[in-house]
Amino acid sequence: MTRPHTLLINPTVTSRSSARFPLSLLHLAAALDKSGSSDIIDGNVDRDFVNDTLHALRTRRFDAVGISVMGGPQMAPSIEVSKAVREHFPDMPIVWGGYFPTLYTDTALAAPYVDYAIRGQGEESFPALMTALSTGDASSLAKIGSLSRKVDGEIVHNPSRRFSLADPNTVLSYDKLGDPSRYLARTFLGRRTAAHQASVGCRFRCTFCGVAAMFGGATALPATTRLERELSYLKYELGADSIQYFDHNFFDREEDMVPLLEVMAKLELPWWCYARSDALLKLSESSWKLVRKSRLRMAYIGAESPSGQMLKDIRKGTRPDQTLEVAELCRRNGVIPELSFMVGPPENTEEETEHTFEFIRELKRINPQSEIIVYVYTPLPESSRHEKDRGKRPSAPLLDVNGEPVVFPKTPEEWTQQHWVDYACHADAPWLTDKLRRRIRDFVTVLRCRYPTAQDLRSPRWAKRTLSVAASWRYSYRKYNRPWELELANRLVKLRMPQVSGL
Repeated sequence: MTRPHTLLINPTVTSRSSARFPLSLLHLAAALDKSGSSDIIDGNVDRDFVNDTLHALRTRRFDAVGISVMGGPQMAPSIEVSKAVREHFPDMPIVWGGYFPTLYTDTALAAPYVDYAIRGQGEESFPALMTALSTGDASSLAKIGSLSRKVDGEIVHNPSRRFSLADPNTVLSYDKLGDPSRYLARTFLGRRTAAHQASVGCRFRCTFCGVAAMFGGATALPATTRLERELSYLKYELGADSIQYFDHNFFDREEDMVPLLEVMAKLELPWWCYARSDALLKLSESSWKLVRKSRLRMAYIGAESPSGQMLKDIRKGTRPDQTLEVAELCRRNGVIPELSFMVGPPENTEEETEHTFEFIRELKRINPQSEIIVYVYTPLPESSRHEKDRGKRPSAPLLDVNGEPVVFPKTPEEWTQQHWVDYACHADAPWLTDKLRRRIRDFVTVLRCRYPTAQDLRSPRWAKRTLSVAASWRYSYRKYNRPWELELANRLVKLRMPQVSGL
């Protein structure tokens, strides 16, 4: 029997300088290669990735094309490459996986250029699909968990597959990316920062979160042997000097984290990660000693809101006082807390937004080094929540600024419209007035000029100091409205915006 061969594609979503390892495709390739083989084309590095895809299909045999798709700016290039494959290779099966087809499965399959969608994890479902396609065994398709497909013009969803625990023997094939060292970037962590993902999923079920919708409260931590093997490769063979962890929630239960922290403390690679305030506050002093020795530099913490009621409504599981406590805790331990907030909720929109601004000021008084990320609250539609959570704590119907129900797109093309790209990126919402949009934008401008991010290595120090001084009177007196002089200066300096560019 011929082993199935898969072409995996990561459509362009960042600049080349911001490209990081396409970890989802590396993990998927490792799973596919157990029973077949795979190639990877990364549009973040290969800028002409559509033509590269067509060239690969012309020169080598593939049984299917798998495309990793997120919402927002990755939608348009995902559609472009899918249409090109369908036009030039009309019989080639096209499979979409990742966040978008998991959250909006029917929308993805409404497109004539998408044949299959895999919901959630693909490490078991995709190899099973490839075996069925390569052998022509159509009858086995109905048995593949988490697979959605078209049957006689109708969309059919197979039952969801159970959550898969990480395989400690999995070895990622970085050589599939050509020269892996080109993915090492200069960041505030170091000169050669590598991206890595140790654990997958998150135990918590926040109603607004795509991770909760995708994994349904499941999580899997790595074996220490695997973590040490991966980090040793990155450090000693690739020359990485720091790590950006893309774990959905790095700190889980303390007893599970200690063995991992011991490995990281041994390698001493400065690192960044996602974390929760309650998890950090529960760490013992001995664990914090390991955190300091492992050289944690910054933790991205979803503070979300200063409203205890809103945190309860969205099932966050944390409290506002814990946000204040963790800012002080991080200060004492030499860790920069990068705290994200969601403003402009559908209810009590202006009041909650102004309350958040004041809370941010309080955080800055407690720990001036706190980095602040401001997003617009854009909840998932009820149909996109994990099947275990649908119907639980249903939110009020979403209404736009005119009081009309918000209607989400029904096709991938509609998701490429700028206002929906902004929605997916938490940059705008249909219920915001122009006045409030401007208020949010003005506050963020004053805040980021007054406190330039430590992640900005490009802007000269003198320029950041000058902007900070220029913004100080506005920040002190809460004169956020129309900071024209800061906007003008920022056109020249172009301060880094972590919520847009990341590290």
